[in-house]
Amino acid sequence: MVGSSPQIAFFVGTFGGGGIERITAHLIHNLVKLGLKIDLVLNRGDRTHLWKLPAEIRVIDLETPQLSMCLPKLIQYLRKERPDALIASDHYLNEVALVAGRLSGTSTKIVVAEHNQLSQTARRSGKIKARLAPFLAHLLYPWADAIVAVSRGVAEDLAKTASLPISTIETIYNPVINPDMFAAAQQTVDHPWFKEDIPIILGVGKLEAQKDFPTLIRAFAKVRQQTAARLMILGWGPDRPELEALIQELDLQEYVDLPGYVQNPYAYMARAAVFALSSAWEGLPTVLIEAMALNIPVVSTNCESGPEEILAGGKYGYLTPVGDSDAFANAILEVLAGRQKLIESSWLEQFGLEASTQKYLKVLGIPIIETVTSTQT
Repeated sequence: MVGSSPQIAFFVGTFGGGGIERITAHLIHNLVKLGLKIDLVLNRGDRTHLWKLPAEIRVIDLETPQLSMCLPKLIQYLRKERPDALIASDHYLNEVALVAGRLSGTSTKIVVAEHNQLSQTARRSGKIKARLAPFLAHLLYPWADAIVAVSRGVAEDLAKTASLPISTIETIYNPVINPDMFAAAQQTVDHPWFKEDIPIILGVGKLEAQKDFPTLIRAFAKVRQQTAARLMILGWGPDRPELEALIQELDLQEYVDLPGYVQNPYAYMARAAVFALSSAWEGLPTVLIEAMALNIPVVSTNCESGPEEILAGGKYGYLTPVGDSDAFANAILEVLAGRQKLIESSWLEQFGLEASTQKYLKVLGIPIIETVTSTQT
């Protein structure tokens, strides 16, 4: 336990079902068990997944429909509550948090976490704010008491893109592996495919350009030419019509399923023959780590950034060039043929809740006696 019960605020915007929210929930559970007082600060009250959080925390809803409008209320919150630290976990939230921290005049530590490649954000978006992101990061991030990147690749990209000293950026892997995940993996899956003896290739993620599911679908079409298999992609997103059209074009309607968002993807992962990550770019793909922890063979594109770090350069899973459906198909076929790459449990420890909690406590300057691994959902 800590001696003085510091108050930590997490500024996450909304609390839907995304990856940032999921890892934030894991970290909050562990910090609460250590005796820390936690505030969850939202700019608007999407409470869809607040049930995943411990009852001991406070939820502060700034009630602003747009992120750009929440600055005055965030400043007011900091002046009134004066938390020991505020942790922001998304690029645009980071900018707002830094300005609020500076204008509030308080001693609250502002910690910003970068979860994706800033260069990709700036390059691939047509929005003005995305184009300005490298400049604003260069201008504002030096105000942070700590800058966290979720992978070495993200840290290097942020340093280069925003012209920041790499020495000012701390790499902390997301708290991905936790006991809840293993418990959830034991639950049943209500889908007829898992009652048959045909291998299932599984993809998980938002149906958008970043995940490049067209490459996975085309690769699966090539796999189907050589062996019986099925493809399932869990997730929702704007590219669903495009993916459905491609599935129809390749005459794969009977062999590919898009069930949409599911509450418990771990039960699906645990029963898959191959986990496939086809992304064009990433920060730290947590689903890849989760699949490895569940001892599922993985095939991934060698995108920037994350997969090469997670898979130790290909030692623990197959890495293929981005957008290369032939290479992706060949790697999947290698796994289905039994040529899997074994994963050492000791390698996965760095992606666990304990390791991440320890590093965040160090960044926050909070002394501890021992940490406790969360068993909550």
